Amino acid sequence: MKNLYFMTIDLGTSYIKAGVYDTEGTCLMITQSSIHSDNSKPGIFVQRGEEIFNCVLSCMKRITDTFGEKSKQIAAIGFTGQMAGFMGVDRDWNDITSWSCSLDTRYVPYAEKQMEKFGNDFLEISGTNAPLMAPKCEWFVTEFPKEAKHIAKYMLISSYIIGKLGNCKIEDAVVDCSYTTWTGLVDVKKEIWSDELCRKAGISRDLLPKIVKSNEVCAYLDPKIADAVGLKSGIPLVSGAGDKIAGCIGSGILNMGDMIFEASSYGAISSLVDGYRPNRETKDYDAIPEFRKGNFYIHKYIPGSGITLQWFLDTFADGYPDWKNAFSVIEDAAKSIPCGSDGLMAVGLLGGSAMPFDGDLKGAWTGYTWSHKKEHFYKALLESYSYELKLTIDSMKKMYPEWKDTLTIKMIGGGANSAIWPQILSDTTGCEFVLLDRDDVALWGTAILTGSGIGIFGDMKETANRTVKITKQIRPNLENYRKYQEYLKMYSVLKENVHNTCAELKHVL
Repeated sequence: MKNLYFMTIDLGTSYIKAGVYDTEGTCLMITQSSIHSDNSKPGIFVQRGEEIFNCVLSCMKRITDTFGEKSKQIAAIGFTGQMAGFMGVDRDWNDITSWSCSLDTRYVPYAEKQMEKFGNDFLEISGTNAPLMAPKCEWFVTEFPKEAKHIAKYMLISSYIIGKLGNCKIEDAVVDCSYTTWTGLVDVKKEIWSDELCRKAGISRDLLPKIVKSNEVCAYLDPKIADAVGLKSGIPLVSGAGDKIAGCIGSGILNMGDMIFEASSYGAISSLVDGYRPNRETKDYDAIPEFRKGNFYIHKYIPGSGITLQWFLDTFADGYPDWKNAFSVIEDAAKSIPCGSDGLMAVGLLGGSAMPFDGDLKGAWTGYTWSHKKEHFYKALLESYSYELKLTIDSMKKMYPEWKDTLTIKMIGGGANSAIWPQILSDTTGCEFVLLDRDDVALWGTAILTGSGIGIFGDMKETANRTVKITKQIRPNLENYRKYQEYLKMYSVLKENVHNTCAELKHVL
């Protein structure tokens, strides 16, 4: 057992990462390679499949070069990565469409049309307010009909990498169940492709990969690939899970009602439940299947929240003397600002809302005067995302009344290192937030799934719980909590007004 290692591959938006773990949860190495993106025109954001695959091979080779003979002890490879997008390949796994994630917004008019026609079906059947593959397929077939004729399979990015590494037949293409929700084409409760949704979206089920569990061996490393990267041939390739779900597993979110907030580029709240109950009124969370059938992570992500904070510093914080530490500098300045940012309020959804779907909504600040400084605007952004979190938790509690009144929420991601945001979140939601002792939970969660897939980890819950520890607890300031409830009401009104204004501006532009 001690001499067995797992390799995990994270197929991110900006980087491919590869890690190696032992059975005790020790990270022995992480390496990464950046991915080139084509964003040559507004709305375009695509990545060539072959370039992504070559980045994966480069990371794998870098690990084996470092490990030398110990590379022979790598027992299996598992996968995680970005969860929403689409890719079409021909019968020989040649890239037809390129990988198109949510940042490639050319599909949005098709998404808006589909949501208008059968948005309720997406919510009820596929468990999502933010379908991507269904509208992207319609977009590609409509605007690139010649190329679309060559597509043999539509798939997610991990499907493509597993198929290439295993030199699989196109008929053997797979997709992990955790990725299927945001296709908009799955029956999320039955974990099968939905005949009804496929018919409405005009997609043949023959063009979709086989759905597998998150800890399933899907293929084996091809001998030629193994020789090229310095690994044994025939190593099992385990499906793994999308990055949000892998992060839940690596953080120990494996008991009913457990909740986690990932403060990252796409901030997200997730909680494990034993059945999907959509909130048909607010439509502000989705349902992603867990590896145990019938269980779901109800989930809401905030598009580009971490990206927006970086944008803010890139755009407005150039006057700080220490650019490398701009986050800590601005947070230090914001510490003394009271809750409510001295009357300044923000809507931080610069890229719109995914849950509920709202492509018209954009960002806004209001209430600022000559007395407000950069740190006020920054704190107002943090508060806006905290309001979004509070509204979502309230919506989830309404549908899952068996939850305790006071929740404890684990916090991961870059935002967990913030000097002020965990306390703002606690004060806004009234929940206790706890920080963890590892920041590689998605890669480690993938390693747990990988070990389970080859029979090394019998109890994933026990494995996760013994390998992640709480380092800090943040409890709410009750006086601030009461104040934030008043601001929360104003935020909801402000967001609606901003939506209306932006919708009108779109027609003027």
